[in-house]
Amino acid sequence: MFTLKALKKNKTVRYGVPMLLLIVGGSFGLKEFTQIRYDAQKIRKKLDPSLEAKVNTQRQSVILEEEYEKMKAINLEEWKNIRGPRPWEDSREYQEQQRARQSRQA
Repeated sequence: MFTLKALKKNKTVRYGVPMLLLIVGGSFGLKEFTQIRYDAQKIRKKLDPSLEAKVNTQRQSVILEEEYEKMKAINLEEWKNIRGPRPWEDSREYQEQQRARQSRQA
């Protein structure tokens, strides 16, 4: 017969049972935390109505026509290709040089 004293001395009861409880309890705890994470992601992924209309495939043809009308209104003959600053260049210094060139041309 196992007595309380014998159970306290048994290594399986002393170390194994708490370990199993930790593993099983941890899996249930992690399940709850991951569920909260996925619920929060679902809420964040909901689109606002204007974006949802743009994603909707039935409405995309209408949007394309609107964009085409906007592009027709833009004058594409009088555009200039302006180079931006390189990563190693100081952007303020480069902008000042561009403004100086534009004022000389004008």
